[in-house]
Amino acid sequence: MAKCEHCGKTTTFGHRRSFSMRATNRAFKPNLQRVTLFVNGRKVRKTLCAKCIKTLAKTQ
Repeated sequence: MAKCEHCGKTTTFGHRRSFSMRATNRAFKPNLQRVTLFVNGRKVRKTLCAKCIKTLAKTQ
């Protein structure tokens, strides 16, 4: 599923606006990446959004 395992960010929905301002549906998808992290000395693969990867890199 398209969901960040750290913050829970998922696909959100909005409107695409044409030049005539006609509104049609669209999806805003999160920037998800598969990363390998060390958790309690073990390698763990997680699906995280780019913002969470950046934040985890700062704290470690």
